[in-house]
Amino acid sequence: MSEMGDERREEYRQYIERMKARTKNLSLRVIHMVKALPKEDAANILGKQILRSATSVGANYRAACRVRTSKEFAAKLRIVCEEADETQYWIELLMESNIVQESKLHDLHIECTELLAIFTTALETARRKLRRH
Repeated sequence: MSEMGDERREEYRQYIERMKARTKNLSLRVIHMVKALPKEDAANILGKQILRSATSVGANYRAACRVRTSKEFAAKLRIVCEEADETQYWIELLMESNIVQESKLHDLHIECTELLAIFTTALETARRKLRRH
C-alpha cells in the first residue's frame, strides 16, 4: 500500500468519527431541548417526534458506517437523510408555532440543515458510484 493510500484512509476514518460525533451531538442537543419544552400537549407531541427523528439520524449513520456493501450504505444513508429532513421539519414547527423562540432553535436548525446537506451529497455520490458498477 502506498503512503498516500494510508493517509487518505486515515483522513476518511477521522471524518467518519467527526460525523458520528456531530450526529450524536445533534441527538444530545435535541434531548436537552425536549426536556426544556413547555408542559403542554402540542409541545409534548412535537417533542416526541423530534426526539425520535433526531436520535435516528445518529443511529442510522452509525449503522451506515458498518455496512458491507455500497448498496446497503446507500439505503442506510437514505434513511439518515429522511430522518434529518424530518428533524428539520419538527424544528421549524416548534419555531413557527411559537412553542420555542426562533432564536433558541436557530443554531440547532443550522446544524440540522448542514447535516442534511452533507448526507444528501454523500447519498448522491453513493448512488452515482452504484450506477457506474
